[in-house]
Amino acid sequence: MTSNDTPRDAHPYVGMWVTADGFIRQELLPNGRYDEARGDRRSAYTGRYTVTGSHLDYIDDTGFTATGDIRDGILFHEHLVLYREGDPRARQGARP
Repeated sequence: MTSNDTPRDAHPYVGMWVTADGFIRQELLPNGRYDEARGDRRSAYTGRYTVTGSHLDYIDDTGFTATGDIRDGILFHEHLVLYREGDPRARQGARP
């Protein structure tokens, strides 16, 4: 096993983040990649992310960039508000 194969400790922000209605699901992977699904469209957006404090910088595989910030356990990603999967606040806006 080379040093590049050595697993890193997962960042606390790693995991699935969802909008209140569940339509957008963004998974932050421990290898610094993300995979975002929208509705029935899996992997609608994929790319890399970096974390500096509570700030995230994204660059998708087409070169588009975006940012996000974690405040009070909520991910504010550009115009989106995402909650940890399983967070009760994520169900407040759920569709009937």
